[in-house]
Amino acid sequence: MPEQLELFPEYAPPKPRIVPRSEHPISRKMISREALKVLYRLHDAGYLAYLVGGSVRDLLLGLTPKDFDVGTDARPEEIRRLFRASRIIGRRFRLVHVYFRGGKFVEVVTFRGPEAAEEEGQEEIYGTPAEDAFRRDLTINALFYNIADFTLIDYVGGLEDLRQGIIRVIGDPNLRFTRDPVRMLRAIRHAARAGFEIEPRTWEGILRHREKIRLASPYRLRDEWLKDVTGGWAEPWLNLMLKSGLFREIFPSYQRVLLDFPPLKGFLSRLLRRADRLLEEGRLSPAGALTLFLYPYLLSGDGLEAPRQPRRPTRQVERRLLEILGSYKFCKELFADTLTLLSALLYYRYFALKEKAPPKKLTRKSYFPELQVLAEVIFSEEREFFKLEVRSRRRKRRRRA
Repeated sequence: MPEQLELFPEYAPPKPRIVPRSEHPISRKMISREALKVLYRLHDAGYLAYLVGGSVRDLLLGLTPKDFDVGTDARPEEIRRLFRASRIIGRRFRLVHVYFRGGKFVEVVTFRGPEAAEEEGQEEIYGTPAEDAFRRDLTINALFYNIADFTLIDYVGGLEDLRQGIIRVIGDPNLRFTRDPVRMLRAIRHAARAGFEIEPRTWEGILRHREKIRLASPYRLRDEWLKDVTGGWAEPWLNLMLKSGLFREIFPSYQRVLLDFPPLKGFLSRLLRRADRLLEEGRLSPAGALTLFLYPYLLSGDGLEAPRQPRRPTRQVERRLLEILGSYKFCKELFADTLTLLSALLYYRYFALKEKAPPKKLTRKSYFPELQVLAEVIFSEEREFFKLEVRSRRRKRRRRA
């Protein structure tokens, strides 16, 4: 891969691999009507119009993209003139949201120039499709679909990496992770989500630069790890985060708990496996997934592991949540929903341990159906967890004897 492109933009761009429609599976039927309208209007106005990024990757993987983003050589003001229901957003680098009925929108981005130029203080550096591709994070995220002739365009070897199941950062991992440490989390995400392998240079770069993740904005970190906990691939994500050491950097207090009480790691992993399945079935909210992620940490708190009276330990739960989430400035609604579910779970747990039915003031709550799902998962895994712990202690006693 010609990494000099990123450092020396005067070099001639590489010739892309162009795959004709007959040799790839993407058809217009797979693309949302809204995205097609945007693509065709840009194309008809004489601009380049590409489907870009994650949507192309997902379509090639046989997945349904959550969003369809469009790349073009039209400038924001030109895009705005083409679409009446649109708005320019952003400050340093502006992009355009084109709005449709039902609250839908398509994000349209002008191709961006070399990353190094922005670091020198130049704002809104527009570029070519090749320059835009080389500044993206991973090779599999830098693929383009050209609406003009339905071809796939690949400047960075993303198609081959996609075929082989490889996660590879574009360019020198040391440089790319230093410039934006969040790229390490994205490499972890896509490896976990697709079941891909992180190639050696990218993995070594993560191990070398993992401490730099602390330099990223807490808001960006929150948005990134929330996608993973609530996305349906939390169990493999957890394994890679622990293996890479990034979990320790982002959740230091949780890491200490897992080190102090190693069986909790397996308990957490099993809860996340169940969460992934429930999310796929549509039976779990984001707050529910976050509840399963945080529950083992909560159990390590004083006075929370074995309730002695029927009360909701809301204040204690809130204190524990702030220990681990306080720096990430959660939106009030998600924090409140998670706090409600966790404190209600511990309240419910009291009656479960006593083999009593929960009171009506709990069963009448709007969130009780999801609470039942969470309780079924947690209590069944908890029983297995304590069985394993008892066996482990017995083995240790035998060794001492």
